[in-house]
Amino acid sequence: MELRHLRYFLAAAREGNMTRAAASCHVSQPALSRQLGDLERELGCELFVRASRGVTLTEEGMLLRKRAEEIVDLADRAELELRTDGAQIEGDVWVGAGESRVLDVVAHAMARLGTEQPGVRLRLYSGNAEDVVERVDKGLLDFGVLLGHEVDRRFESLDLGWCDSWGVLMRRDHRLCDRTSLTLDELAGERLIVSAQRHIDETDGGLVERVTSLGIPVVATYTLLYNASLLVERGVGVAVCFEGIVAAGEGTPFAFVPLTDLPEVRAMLVWKRFQPMSRAAQLFLRMIRDEQSD
Repeated sequence: MELRHLRYFLAAAREGNMTRAAASCHVSQPALSRQLGDLERELGCELFVRASRGVTLTEEGMLLRKRAEEIVDLADRAELELRTDGAQIEGDVWVGAGESRVLDVVAHAMARLGTEQPGVRLRLYSGNAEDVVERVDKGLLDFGVLLGHEVDRRFESLDLGWCDSWGVLMRRDHRLCDRTSLTLDELAGERLIVSAQRHIDETDGGLVERVTSLGIPVVATYTLLYNASLLVERGVGVAVCFEGIVAAGEGTPFAFVPLTDLPEVRAMLVWKRFQPMSRAAQLFLRMIRDEQSD
């Protein structure tokens, strides 16, 4: 299996049409079809369902698509990093993170890095902790920002000196909006919207289990708080979330009230142990460490 075969395969999967895929790859349609046929024979399975109006992926094709995207992405990154020479550093720094104000630490380091090395670009990937950990482990991300997630021995880590605090996002006309703080017990009778991320059960003593024992219904889960805030605005429920991600207070539809019986969540920067870093990634890590020492 050659890299060009995977590029042809991804083009066909993306376009859903062999003629358009061939044009995007700058090869003839018969040549592309022949290469994809060779790939299917090599793998011993059909990757496409072919019809007069185009092609769709089989189950095997969908599995290969995920792996092929990872392989091609790594190859492109390696090529870019190896082309870098001299004092001027160019390249991408890939960072994965969930929603948190700790990204301000990343932004500040990147601003300093951009001043020194304008050829370095930040590629920010948004995802939950499990997704970010998997991508760092596979080398698809240089770094991950984890919130309250246990760091295992596969990774090096750096405490970012930041803690996120839990609270409740609600409408400004809600009966509890004038409170200065709340406990979970005081949410009895509410309908909760909570994070779908697994860490929410690990860092707060088991939120879902606790609210269930109190008879508080969880009516929705979210991965992006902005989307959850739309549910809050429409009166679907109140959202348990980190402070400061969605604006609340004067001039907004929302109020935010801290929860005093959920612990703060520490933020860690992680990277794969013993994995060589590009010069751009090394410089980014130096900037982050400088931020911590200032």
